Amino acid sequence: MAARGRCPECGSGSLVEDAHYAQQQLVCAACGCVLSEGLLTTTYTDEEHLREVAYSQSTGQKEQLSRCLQRGIRRVQDLCKVLKLPAAFEETAVSYFQRALELPAFHLVSLEKKELLGGCCVLVTCRQRRWPLTMGTVCSLLYAKQELFASVFLSLQRELGLSVPALSLADLVTTHLSSFRLVQPNANIPAPFLEDKEQLVARTMAIVELASDTWLVTGRHPVPVVTAAAFLAWQSLRPGPRLSCPLARFCRLAGVELPPPAQLRLKELLEILLAMASQLSWLRGFCLDKKTVVKHIGDLLQHRLFLLKRAFSQQDTGLGMGSVSQECQGSGLPSSPAVPQQQGCPWAGQQQQRGTLRPLLPPCLLHPRKRLRAAAPSAASAALTGDEPISDSEIEQYLRSPEEIRAFRRAKAWS
Repeated sequence: MAARGRCPECGSGSLVEDAHYAQQQLVCAACGCVLSEGLLTTTYTDEEHLREVAYSQSTGQKEQLSRCLQRGIRRVQDLCKVLKLPAAFEETAVSYFQRALELPAFHLVSLEKKELLGGCCVLVTCRQRRWPLTMGTVCSLLYAKQELFASVFLSLQRELGLSVPALSLADLVTTHLSSFRLVQPNANIPAPFLEDKEQLVARTMAIVELASDTWLVTGRHPVPVVTAAAFLAWQSLRPGPRLSCPLARFCRLAGVELPPPAQLRLKELLEILLAMASQLSWLRGFCLDKKTVVKHIGDLLQHRLFLLKRAFSQQDTGLGMGSVSQECQGSGLPSSPAVPQQQGCPWAGQQQQRGTLRPLLPPCLLHPRKRLRAAAPSAASAALTGDEPISDSEIEQYLRSPEEIRAFRRAKAWS
């Protein structure tokens, strides 16, 4: 379409309006000089008044700046779909991510941290909604290091002022066991090794509570404790074909890694179970070991409080007398042996014969690690005690003033 005016370069009057990529331009048909460029779009405020503005102030520039936000939102949504989270969780996680990117603290961080920010928003949402999800699970999905992920997680919690409850041990048991292939139909796993998820979780929780009562959880990483408890629970539910299966094979069949401390936690749990089994009258005729005691875990857990009272001394156990008495009355067992003179307790005499029982203390106190010995003092330093008398030839070194020196000489002359 021709336009009025002349070209400032060649003076030609053949000026046309050309739509270049949907952008109107005024071009000279003779020399090709571009006299003026059109405007792509409008800003949000000027759209109502139909005023054209420059591209740098347009909505197109807005969209250019939000590419990082759009990519992060897609990452959050994909992560929620992989974890099969409800739609409400996804909306909350996306809102946290949008709020976080608006803060200056996350503007100049590395690209790797920005990618982990979406996973942190998902983890915060799940923790607030009491959805069992661990940091390790998110890190494995994002192929991230837990140390770096934890730093971004703490920064998000601090900058947004979020209250994030800690993951309880019960939630961790449910989450950890949900990933086991042994609770899912699988053709590659022998049928005797498959187990019902609900039964396995319930038995594992009972063993974890026993571990908590006996100081095996305090100060320890929870995953090895849960792994050892799940192994014992799995064996006890069907001991016949499973007693010969070691812990390492159990983890391979379940499709989880074997944490190195799990073997130690398993040994400590078996020692507690053997001590408890020695107090059951119907098990005293059997020679129980660390394999055969697994068959009786159900009975031991049923009378857990009573057996802990009998197997260990009363000092610092933290177990209430009232709960033990109720446990005994409900199970038909004798009352607590805390008072050996109590009538109706057939094991009172045996309790006195055994003498003082081992106190129920943390393993770090029962088996303290060897401390480094202090270096042996030298012969010269060992001979000096600080109480040696000062000789007359050395005492002048400690006298400061002439008056003190004269007083010392007079005292020496009088002696």
